[in-house]
Amino acid sequence: MTLADLESLPIIGEPTVASLLEWPALIDSQQHAMTEFSAGRVAQPVRQIVPVPGEDGFIAAMPAVGSAMAVKIVTLYHSNAGTDVPTHQGVIMVFDKQSGSPLALMDGRLITEMRGAAASAAAARVLASPASDVVTIMGSGIQARAHAEAFAAVTDWTELRLWARRPEAGRLMAAEIIACTTAATEPILHGAWLKPGAFVTAVGWNPPDGRELDDDAMANIVIVESRDAALDQAGNVRGSGCQIFAEIGEVYSGAVAVPAGATVIYDSVGMAIMDVAAAQLVYDAWLANR
Repeated sequence: MTLADLESLPIIGEPTVASLLEWPALIDSQQHAMTEFSAGRVAQPVRQIVPVPGEDGFIAAMPAVGSAMAVKIVTLYHSNAGTDVPTHQGVIMVFDKQSGSPLALMDGRLITEMRGAAASAAAARVLASPASDVVTIMGSGIQARAHAEAFAAVTDWTELRLWARRPEAGRLMAAEIIACTTAATEPILHGAWLKPGAFVTAVGWNPPDGRELDDDAMANIVIVESRDAALDQAGNVRGSGCQIFAEIGEVYSGAVAVPAGATVIYDSVGMAIMDVAAAQLVYDAWLANR
């Protein structure tokens, strides 16, 4: 496609994205993307974040090149919570890797929601105890719902527990798979509450100095997507000064083994290659269904 052809550029809206993305393929794509990243076969910078003056929000740019090439532009406005306007909004532009030509523009809100939960599910599939049959979701927003759906695709849980920001509810927790999906700036999950061998995924958007997990929780085995991204933007890692055990891609490839029975914290900040992998799935499915 040339610049003169931009008027015919396909625009793939959220309803179409929803009809094309399926959990099993998306979960597999996230595992592959993380493996490729840690093997050095992905080019991407750490997410570039620009605060919006006078607003409780920011805009971020997330380009990446792996087996496909794309860039996501996303905004986060906390003040939109409780309104008809989503807190997260974004678009993803997919490019032809060989020529650099734009291929499609697609809605990025649902992709952001689903790929984060899919990445957590992929990690749980590898790191959570096979005996895990209870899932606890901390939070009540879109990521909480997405994680419940994604975990259902990889675990045979028999009980789902939901947690809101009330300490008395948190202390009743006895689950083995826990997803923290909040915008908390102070710890909402304490290490003392965790059962030995628990798997915790922390994916809520917290500022680089915000926290979802306390120091005791972060004293366990900590797995991240990217060491550089975690040290730059993961409040749980920055605030606790914890040791990063491995990148999740290193675990997937077998380069690093997690000790059996360990309590594992998967601290996710989200990366561009995750969006690229999901967007490529959408684009390929869209082509096949035209």
